[in-house]
Amino acid sequence: MKVILQESLDNLGMIGDVVNVKDGYARNYLFPQKKAVIATPDELRRLEFRRDKIDKLKVAELEAARQFAERIKEISVTKSMRVSEEGSLYGSVGISDIAELLKAAGHEIDKKQVLLSEPIKALGSFTVPVRLHPDVTVDIKVSVVEEKTE
Repeated sequence: MKVILQESLDNLGMIGDVVNVKDGYARNYLFPQKKAVIATPDELRRLEFRRDKIDKLKVAELEAARQFAERIKEISVTKSMRVSEEGSLYGSVGISDIAELLKAAGHEIDKKQVLLSEPIKALGSFTVPVRLHPDVTVDIKVSVVEEKTE
């Protein structure tokens, strides 16, 4: 089924793109959440009239993502974790933890934007990529340190 995206989706495309998706995905996810509409001839004509506005919106989104990337590229966050006697962590640092650390540092990032391939299970400093926009990815420094016990 051909649909017109009403908002940018990482796995499909940008706002205003005409994409082909499975019928069930469109009916059960895209349409109820108002993320897409059916690509009828009438909707395609409306899309052409809105094309300039959509292009300006795409450029504005990209520029906003680049500016945000400039602000946070030097950010370094630290997570304190309990450590066993052998030096291994109790638990791990995952995507949600990193998103919460960035939120605590004053930077609102959705956990879906954090591109951590597997949870961090060791002490040390790590570089974690964060996708702010399909064309903008920034690396964040995450340090995992031993929790001080009193």
